[in-house]
Amino acid sequence: MQDTNLTAATRRGFLGAVTAASYSRILGANDRVQIGFIGYGLMGARHVEDFKKLPDADLVGVADVYQPRVEQGVAACGPHCKGYADFRKLLEVKELQGVVVSTPDHWHALATIMACAAGKDVYVEKPLTVFVKEGRWMTQAARKYNRVVQTGTQQRSGKHFQEAVRVLRAGHIGKIMSVRIGSFRNIMPGFGVTPEEQPPAGFDYDLWLGPAPKRPYTNHRALYNFRWFWDYSGGQMTNLGTHEVDIVHWALDTKGPKTVASIGGRFALTEDDGETPDTQDAIFDYNQCNVLVSIREASAGRRMGEGGFQFFGTKGSLAISRMGFEVFPDMKIPANNQIPNWSNPAGHPPRTRDFKPEPWTTPLKMAGSSDEQLELHARNFVDCIKSRHKPIADVEDGHRVSTACHLANISMRLGRMVKWDADKEQILGDKEANAMLERPYRKPWDQVLRSLL
Repeated sequence: MQDTNLTAATRRGFLGAVTAASYSRILGANDRVQIGFIGYGLMGARHVEDFKKLPDADLVGVADVYQPRVEQGVAACGPHCKGYADFRKLLEVKELQGVVVSTPDHWHALATIMACAAGKDVYVEKPLTVFVKEGRWMTQAARKYNRVVQTGTQQRSGKHFQEAVRVLRAGHIGKIMSVRIGSFRNIMPGFGVTPEEQPPAGFDYDLWLGPAPKRPYTNHRALYNFRWFWDYSGGQMTNLGTHEVDIVHWALDTKGPKTVASIGGRFALTEDDGETPDTQDAIFDYNQCNVLVSIREASAGRRMGEGGFQFFGTKGSLAISRMGFEVFPDMKIPANNQIPNWSNPAGHPPRTRDFKPEPWTTPLKMAGSSDEQLELHARNFVDCIKSRHKPIADVEDGHRVSTACHLANISMRLGRMVKWDADKEQILGDKEANAMLERPYRKPWDQVLRSLL
């Protein structure tokens, strides 16, 4: 939906429905985009598969701190791909035009900034940051170096998400007053406890830590389970909540909430070594629209329909997930007719008789595809590398939604509501909370950051 130029460069169009092999043969060198991958874990491997489907993308490099993953990534990318144990060597490749950052969260910001400074465009996974100010630094770097930076909030590329946002903005369900978002599962009793030990062979733990604090190695502090430690992540509020809160921001066209209040903690998963909450509820005030985000890691509950989340308006509701959306109209029924009619005492509000309910709006339904969202997001990134247009999930958008999720965690950890000034990017009247908007980087990465901003 966004189509703002970064430069005056002419947009090149997609050449039509041809096979990847034939398309590769007819494209000139200037039409092809050289892509590298920083991080080859769960999402990095998926991104390789999606970019391989793009006939105008050459997958030329994979960098990871764990050598077995480098080898897996190179094999997946094909014979023209080279492996790197240090992503800085990948950034030195002159022909490289774009990188896909799928590292743990605590590396997203600095890797993006370093790539921008090296003249590379960036597709960086969500959540964009581990603390608020990183997102502003990333946005500044993208603008300073005139780079395309796409956030990995892939739902923006889903056609049904785009149509749902259009429907919501057009007022189809009336004035939106409330949104309910939930992510529920049961992983009891958790992932257990892993001891302090030496990192496995072929794993550069110091580089994996990067700007994060120095900690003894344990298996859970690296690779997948880093998500449950505050040094590297914001738990499920930032890991999963980012996707849905992003659609709220998009539909409401907002910079962020006015206030955020959150409660929660690690109530059930007390026999593993994770730190982030297994139970959390956050309420965001978006100027007469309340947004509730609920996280459950130790109780799956009962799923309603296909899951997803719901927008509530004065004419009906819109339920949406990665598999599609549906509008459920409310019925026009006089207020007095909705009062229980068990009896009719003197002075009781009179009911409208012979009334026939009718819907406030029309039902709508549209299917979606999770695979399509990922593939189209990759397509959008490559197109924007060529056109110099802003991507559909620009770094500024990613920063704003990550900020909202961080504010929920700050509120929960302090035990009080926070008031947010989205223009000044400050928490109002709370010095302790404001101090949590930024964390120090470990040396020498703090010096690297300062040299690039």
